Amino acid sequence: MSAAKRRRRHEEHEEHQNHERWLVTYADMLTLLMVLFIVMFAMSQVDNEKYQALKTGLASGFGATPSITEGSDSILDKQNGAISPDMASEVARVTFDAKQDVTRALTGASEAEQDLAAAERVYSKLERIRRQVEAALARKGLGDDVRTAIDDRGLVVSLVSKHVVFKPDVANLSPRGQRVVDTLAPVLRDIHEQLRVDGHTNQVKVHPRYFATDWDLSAARAVTVLRRLNEVNGVPARRLSVTAFGHEKPLIDPSIPGSQDVNKRVDIVILPDADSKTQELLGEVAAAQIRPASMTTTHEEG
Repeated sequence: MSAAKRRRRHEEHEEHQNHERWLVTYADMLTLLMVLFIVMFAMSQVDNEKYQALKTGLASGFGATPSITEGSDSILDKQNGAISPDMASEVARVTFDAKQDVTRALTGASEAEQDLAAAERVYSKLERIRRQVEAALARKGLGDDVRTAIDDRGLVVSLVSKHVVFKPDVANLSPRGQRVVDTLAPVLRDIHEQLRVDGHTNQVKVHPRYFATDWDLSAARAVTVLRRLNEVNGVPARRLSVTAFGHEKPLIDPSIPGSQDVNKRVDIVILPDADSKTQELLGEVAAAQIRPASMTTTHEEG
């Protein structure tokens, strides 16, 4: 076979192959175009109905008057896309319930934030008073005779060391105890919060020598501090009250050595002007604060 014939057959073969690839490409393009137009047509029909249903449903839920076609057997009227009465009522109910749930959730979150903010404001105010108390005591060299804490009750100023408060079985303040109360009084007199004086005894199981019970002794000690605040230092009586706890509320574990000298005490509680919910949150806010003990307690034996 001559070279010319072989060349001609090779060219015919190449032309045949190129022609087949072109047909495949053309057919694929037509198929894709057809699918595209079908999808676009289908979407345009479905979306119009769904859009009309959504628009009418939302209008019903938020107070607008929906367009309702009477006597339609289908959910959507093909003429104007309105929802049937039953469907419109159901959409309105579901939308209204959802809106109510969202409103309640937002209202609850807002109230919780407000309550927490109120508790944080109360804590900040009590913290300022605590710093004033500590500074006044430090200037007189009495810082080790008092322990302070903020909890759900308020700011608690505890007169804890043995030589500050009372000798065994008696309710009379020692001279040093009088100095401590007199140092606290100007700070307490200048604030507006109510003050509660809590009396406590230690946990030693003996009968008080001069009082019928621990309750009487703890009450007498609290009254002694209250009277000095009022009669000597001018703290208004209307802001003062007394509570007695006997040996029922130790400040520290009674099994710890020296604890009885600390648990035999008087607490001056600065009560915040806040509702019960804010006071409950106040304890949580106080517990969350990282604050080293600002005042130490002297534990003396005897």
